[in-house]
Amino acid sequence: MSPHVSASSRTRTLIAHVEDKPGVLARIASLFRRRGYNIQSLTVGRTAEPGVSRMTLMIDADDDTARRIEANLYKLVNVLDVVDLADHAAVNRELALIKVKADVDTRPRVLQIADVFHARVVDMDRETLTIESTGTHDQIDGLVDVLGAFEVLDLVRSGVIAMTRGRESSRPQPNTHVPSPTSEEQQSWPESSTTATPISA
Repeated sequence: MSPHVSASSRTRTLIAHVEDKPGVLARIASLFRRRGYNIQSLTVGRTAEPGVSRMTLMIDADDDTARRIEANLYKLVNVLDVVDLADHAAVNRELALIKVKADVDTRPRVLQIADVFHARVVDMDRETLTIESTGTHDQIDGLVDVLGAFEVLDLVRSGVIAMTRGRESSRPQPNTHVPSPTSEEQQSWPESSTTATPISA
């Protein structure tokens, strides 16, 4: 467990738009590693804007820690903007592929469970079923937990992706929200932890 997880911590999702350049992911991962923060999941993909990628990070943090992380992400030269979705209405989804042992006797029960969770079978042979499921992080956890009774042979999860609901955009307008670290935060976050020389991913 991360030393920064406290009783007031909660799972939250951060959206970071970054320049689509080599080494950006390494710099962000290095920031979290140096400070001992754990990333529960991380997804990266291109956006509709050329040259801009979108990172979705799922972390456990209290309000103060999340504010410091956000402020120090802004100090990285390739980070364009950061949004904490904790206080926004958002849609969160995760994709999972689950290969489960399912012979002639157990297959009907596995198929019934998949149907309850609105999952679908994408591959099968005489001894196994591979199930594809899309849902919230907790929904995927629930499906994996139930299928554990039949022996999960393989599992891959995409990590969480998220988007604000309605007309609100996850990409703020330029210069509308750029928090600055306080003097105390600057002391607790050494410059070396947030500034990196260009490196290749």
